Amino acid sequence: MKIFLTGGSGYIGKATIGALVRHGHSVEALVRSDRSAGTVAASGATPVHGGLGDLAVLNAAAARAEAVVHLAQAETGDEDLAAATAMQDGIGSGTYVHTGGTWVYGDTQGVVDETAPWNPPPVVAWRRPVEDAVLGRADQGGRPVIVRPGLLYGGENRLIDLFYTRPGQEAGAIAYIGDGANHWALVHVDDIAELYAAALRAKPGSVYAGVGGVNPTAKECSLAVARSVGLDGSVASITLEEARERMGPVADAFALDQQVTPARAVAELGWKPAHTDPLAVLAGRG
Repeated sequence: MKIFLTGGSGYIGKATIGALVRHGHSVEALVRSDRSAGTVAASGATPVHGGLGDLAVLNAAAARAEAVVHLAQAETGDEDLAAATAMQDGIGSGTYVHTGGTWVYGDTQGVVDETAPWNPPPVVAWRRPVEDAVLGRADQGGRPVIVRPGLLYGGENRLIDLFYTRPGQEAGAIAYIGDGANHWALVHVDDIAELYAAALRAKPGSVYAGVGGVNPTAKECSLAVARSVGLDGSVASITLEEARERMGPVADAFALDQQVTPARAVAELGWKPAHTDPLAVLAGRG
């Protein structure tokens, strides 16, 4: 299958290109620079130069494809919706896989699935109208699918590295917010890449939580990160207000208590997370 993908040079994108190529697909990937072009080419994709604001480029690339996987992170909801609309117009009746996130559920009050009510922190509140518009294309002959990844780990760790590992190394202790008893709905980057590949065969209008099904506490994660950088046992509690000063709006998302099940994707797509010990990976042992 011919796939057009955005965000190909990023953390999830490189892993997803690899998964798609392993499954026999050919991939074109959107890039904004020559450096990004080299990255996606090394991953196995053909670069397409442009950004999320280049709607004509997005539309034309989608029209050449049989499916679209939209991974790039837009700066605003308006930008994301405009890009999604251009690509859905281009792909027509082909499959369009859009990226959301489990943070939209807010505090989950136990284990939940995709039917949980939304209670998003401000940093992701803009996703609702975008996802509603994307899924609305199912009534017009489109094949929209939404994947909502949990908090990613493995490889570069991205957000965990940026907001926990690196500042913790400088401070001599890895932070956690409050008492650290809140749970994180984690997913390994290689597992989420496989879910995107599996989502190409999903029914129109499907929504999948991309999580590993193992939801350790934030303090457990911080302890594991501390071990990975030689700060064994060196963790420190910070208040939510302190976290907001250090991290910005994403602090409210890190403070969420989330437990999410991947049961729907397992049952409907045959997807099964291969990484079931996130603490070992975060500690550098997996």
